[in-house]
Amino acid sequence: MEDIILLSHGNGGENTRKLVEEILGTLGNDILNELLDAAVLPISGKIAFTTDSFIVSPIFFRGGDIGSLSVYGTVNDLSMVGATPLYLSLSFIIEEGFTFSDFRKILLSIKEGAEVSNVRVVTGDTKVVERGKGDGIFINTSGVGIIKNGRDWRKREIKDGDLVIINGGIGEHGISVMLERLGIKAGKSDLAPLNSLVLPLLDRTNGIKFMRDPTRGGVATVLNEISRKYGVGIEVYEDKLPLKEWVKESAEILGIDPLYAANEGKVLMIVDSKDADVVLNFLHEKPDGYDASIIGKVTKSSNRVYLVTHIGTKRILDTLKKDILPRIC
Repeated sequence: MEDIILLSHGNGGENTRKLVEEILGTLGNDILNELLDAAVLPISGKIAFTTDSFIVSPIFFRGGDIGSLSVYGTVNDLSMVGATPLYLSLSFIIEEGFTFSDFRKILLSIKEGAEVSNVRVVTGDTKVVERGKGDGIFINTSGVGIIKNGRDWRKREIKDGDLVIINGGIGEHGISVMLERLGIKAGKSDLAPLNSLVLPLLDRTNGIKFMRDPTRGGVATVLNEISRKYGVGIEVYEDKLPLKEWVKESAEILGIDPLYAANEGKVLMIVDSKDADVVLNFLHEKPDGYDASIIGKVTKSSNRVYLVTHIGTKRILDTLKKDILPRIC
């Protein structure tokens, strides 16, 4: 009989102890191993704090799984505000019947992701729910990081002529997961940690005025958020969008606009035009930035986002109105 997780693994007794030992055996460190009700952390400076939940389906996909997604997603949220990620919390909600073999794969993926990102899991929790009430496994994380001097871009003014830059291909996570649900193995998720890419870039230039990873809702939705928040117009150039052929072809078949598809290894930036070359030259030297492109600019127009088509016409690029792909991250 296959070794599976039971309701008794969540009752606080002997089986819970065994489940916790399984986790510690993979993710243990001096802070986590104390098993206190709260982790005690040696932190000073300007602290960034974030939280996220991950409910991707399928749990294992081309380019990653829910474990690496939970680590990189949290690391990237911290990185987007210029914070060096340091510590993660990690909580599992597991459905009764979930196999230990898959759980161990996820733990190993979390371990690898944490090592790559140079963060530590320092506290967490596990809960087990009845069959049919959890759909496998859900993961909740929180992350803590420190913002070093010069990396806090929040008070920099976005103005007419600033440029929109992204570090590579658009829509790869969302399109790939959709294909996987259909049983089609094409392309893969762009899942990647961004701290080693964006933090050194913030040290190199103070011309970066906004950063965000365009996950749910994609690039178009993030640009609309910028437009509304800062009261600016934005033009996006269709012929400058970095789209891999498999993304373009799959998107046409699926009827999905890649601009609204999720990304998990991309950073969207608003950059002063005089610093664009510095940013692009830096990104082009990195594996996660060699396809970096200027895809648009800030304008004096009303607070709208427009797509400038390859024939020169304009159409409104609105925010996402409905969920084209639920349970994507």
